[in-house]
Amino acid sequence: MVNIGVTAPKGYKAAGVACGLKNNGVKDLALVVSDVEAKAAGIFTRNVIKGHSLQWSRKKIKNGLARAMVINSGCANACLGPAGDKDSADMALYAAELIGCSPDVVMLGSTGVIGIPLKMSNIRQGIEQAFGELSYDGGHMAVQAIMTTDTFQKEASKTIELNGKTITIGGMAKGSGMIHPNMATMISLITTDAAISESLLDKALRRVADVSFNRISVDGDTSVCDQVIIMANGLAQNNPITEEGSDFQAFVSALSEVCISLAKMLAKDGEGATKLIEIRVKNCSDTNSAHLVLNAVAKSPLVKTAFFGEDANWGRIITAAGYSGAIFNPEKVDIYLGNLLVCENGTGLQFDEDEALEILKEDEIIVTLDFKDGVVCDKIWTCDFSYDYVKINGSYRS
Repeated sequence: MVNIGVTAPKGYKAAGVACGLKNNGVKDLALVVSDVEAKAAGIFTRNVIKGHSLQWSRKKIKNGLARAMVINSGCANACLGPAGDKDSADMALYAAELIGCSPDVVMLGSTGVIGIPLKMSNIRQGIEQAFGELSYDGGHMAVQAIMTTDTFQKEASKTIELNGKTITIGGMAKGSGMIHPNMATMISLITTDAAISESLLDKALRRVADVSFNRISVDGDTSVCDQVIIMANGLAQNNPITEEGSDFQAFVSALSEVCISLAKMLAKDGEGATKLIEIRVKNCSDTNSAHLVLNAVAKSPLVKTAFFGEDANWGRIITAAGYSGAIFNPEKVDIYLGNLLVCENGTGLQFDEDEALEILKEDEIIVTLDFKDGVVCDKIWTCDFSYDYVKINGSYRS
């Protein structure tokens, strides 16, 4: 299997093990370790409620350094008071003792059910086992261990040349439900062997997150555990990127490719989803209006169920735009399903229903709203709502 995840760049080992946090015996703890201390940056959920593992990472990442990350699934380690904080500190300590580093450079992530304590004896055993199984091609095992309701592994990588040196960016992510812009139930770790300053690494991650992880929506909910961490260990030995020149732009472009790929996988794998839907807005008057429209359409249950039923009910799309709070002239709006114009200047058209049905049968669908009122363009990725979304979330704890 091609190494395309977090162990694709030089100097990263990973492992994924089953330590009994889940009842079904599948992998539930991942460990990723850099051979050397790496520059690091992170972005975290805007939910006021924050999981204890996330709080640990959010605090420690301010130092701009990381050596490893431990991620467990099956338990969110959230809403547990001081005990949850202690468990986070102990988790980092367990890993640090084996790696031979400070706990302060061990990042943490937890995902699963809220309000249930971690089984710390299992966590210790899992970290010890994972450390013993660390491998330079262990990224595939690690990504398996962070999945919850995900139906497939989410990995991506990109290689570029900078000044005669090969730089690789790799990443993994988990997420299927409770997903909406501003970080949503997703945990992602991005690794790179690029040499780059901490300040520019942080700037690159934030710039890229705005066009990737913050442009997906499954159901309008955001979780307490959402985070994306990036580590850059410098082992590619390129001239360090310390200013916003051509090397920085090339790095950002490659990072965007990796993160957009992961983000689209997250949207495509929405709980019970059968279709990936890319919603585009064109010619909006301002960025805020564009965002409002995108978010309203992407999380509308009526829009999403229409796509599941392959019903070309464009009226639900323009209705969602209308209540979004965006300012626009409804008599100028055009709507396309794929390349099929179904609404022109806010008025319904006689269109070929069979052609529309063929478009809606596709696994990936593009919807475009053209406001003809400015120059702002934007997009978001979402999915349909099927019967299975209710089934999955109606019995999540079991």
